[in-house]
Amino acid sequence: MGLFSRDPDSGGDSDGEKTSFLEERGFVASAIVIGAVLICLVVWAVASNGSDTPAANPSQSPSTIAPTEQPTESSGPVATPTEQPTATKTAPPPPNSHTGGCHDSNPDQAIPRLAAPAAVTWQFEGEMLVPIQAAAGPASTATSGVRSCFAHSPTGAVFAAMVLLGQVQNPEVSVAALKTRVLAGPGRDAAIAAARSELQTPPTEAGDVQFSGFKVLDYPRNATRTIIQVVANLNNKAYGALPITMQWSHGDWYAVLQDDGTFNGSVEPDILSSLNGYVRFSGAS
Repeated sequence: MGLFSRDPDSGGDSDGEKTSFLEERGFVASAIVIGAVLICLVVWAVASNGSDTPAANPSQSPSTIAPTEQPTESSGPVATPTEQPTATKTAPPPPNSHTGGCHDSNPDQAIPRLAAPAAVTWQFEGEMLVPIQAAAGPASTATSGVRSCFAHSPTGAVFAAMVLLGQVQNPEVSVAALKTRVLAGPGRDAAIAAARSELQTPPTEAGDVQFSGFKVLDYPRNATRTIIQVVANLNNKAYGALPITMQWSHGDWYAVLQDDGTFNGSVEPDILSSLNGYVRFSGAS
């Protein structure tokens, strides 16, 4: 399954490279969020026998997101990546903390626009590396393995979105993460049903997909709702950008899904040729 819906009867795009990318496995009609995320966000992935890197092709922004200009080679400064520590699959979950994350009553409200967050460690969640920071969170890990308790700040929202995406693709915690880290509603119900169904089918090889960067699209001071554009590296062939809507509720950040269980309904992800305009942020070398 793919993360976004696509009309199977629609004609091919005049741009052959774009069409071949979007019609790779994972881009199938009536997709539910979990179908793709459980196979390492395959909605973004390029098949291992794919063609050359597609050109940047920003899609129309969904109705729940204010249209934003996609980065070009000349748009804005390029963030300088910080040196990231080496992550291992044997890294233990972070211990619970009573000071950082959602426990911080006065977190830094600066929006990260140029430099990547500092003092970050990366841990494997399934096959994806997710960021961990004492200040932003997560400050709590349940016995189920679900990570929570993020700072009420722009950086906290970024970490919450990335950690959720990482956990949802991990079959060991996917259903539990959806139950506890997504706001209740038809979208969550649909995603949980799809996740349970996905667990009954053989896993699909999706290639190597890791986080590469992000952009905070909308964050008024002390926001209770924000949009984080998360970027993933697609087998080193292109970048896929996915807007994640996060809402502050009951003292933590939670994801918001469309009624069909997806993040953006029928809107396709943005395919980027560069990270210009985004904060470079990755645990993979």
